[in-house]
Amino acid sequence: MGCAMRLHASKRTLILLMAILCAAASNCNSQELFDGQTKPPENPSRLLQKAGNGNSEAQFRLGLAYERGLGVPRDYAQAAIWYKKAADRGNPGAQNNLGGLYSRGLGVAQSDIEAVRWYSRAAAEGHPTGENNLGSMFAEGRGVSRSDETAVRWYRKAAAKGYAGAETNLGLMYSTGRGVSFDAKEAIGWYRKALKSGFGPAEFELGQMYFRGTGMPPDLPEAMKWFRKAAEHGLASAQNQLGFAYAHGQGVPQNSSQAEKWYRLAAENGSPEGQQNLTTMLLSVDGGRGDTALVEAVMPSHLPVATGDLPDQRNPADQGAPDFRFSNEQAFHARGPGARSSLP
Repeated sequence: MGCAMRLHASKRTLILLMAILCAAASNCNSQELFDGQTKPPENPSRLLQKAGNGNSEAQFRLGLAYERGLGVPRDYAQAAIWYKKAADRGNPGAQNNLGGLYSRGLGVAQSDIEAVRWYSRAAAEGHPTGENNLGSMFAEGRGVSRSDETAVRWYRKAAAKGYAGAETNLGLMYSTGRGVSFDAKEAIGWYRKALKSGFGPAEFELGQMYFRGTGMPPDLPEAMKWFRKAAEHGLASAQNQLGFAYAHGQGVPQNSSQAEKWYRLAAENGSPEGQQNLTTMLLSVDGGRGDTALVEAVMPSHLPVATGDLPDQRNPADQGAPDFRFSNEQAFHARGPGARSSLP
């Protein structure tokens, strides 16, 4: 197993699910909060009027609309303003999302201390994403002294509410022995809980365990099965990993067309490694006689040209945010989920 395909433990980050959720509405369960799609406001003028009159739910939803570009031009500064109004009125979704803006430095000056402050307020209200995000800040030592044990405590609180991101983070802690004793069986158990939500990062991490043989014999076909599931759920790191597998014939038959397809998807979804691998593949056209002009002609227009051939060196959105960082990831990956309910 080539060292290029390994994820380095020192580069692994934890899921930070940042901006995304309907405020503490009684009809929103954790899956909806995590995995739904936001929709534009049906009546922006009415929403703005309600927000201006001090309705914290409307203020939160207006902030979400500005952050996500839902029916209005994306404007992080306006998102921060409306989140702050709702957060000051005790809205935990707005408190969490405002923390996410501070964590990423979007619309406000980047400040881990402010991010922790707002995540803490959301967590104090029992908001699962706030609990998970606060745990991630402790795990990474951002804005607070690093404490894996404290991170695990907050992850458990969110996981007890069925929050897939926290379940995945607990799995990662068990699989790496951080804040808890190493326990591969326990890690797999937490990943499988998150799988019930169709959560791509959990699929990716389960694939990593099969790939590396963590607590079990390595099983490349099984690893590729889970990488594929995560890739089909849009996880850029998994798309890059799958492209790398096809490029090198690891766990799947070598197939350059499939490698290019998955590298391209990873690049378009914000993976620097996917962009780098796609560039390398395109430059190798005609036995290495490809040129930069060709690459620039076919690369996604918003991506620069780079060189190299690497598996993903991060964990998902972290993605980020989004992550979503891993939610936006937001650490694990860079794309954050949104509330499933329609905006008023």
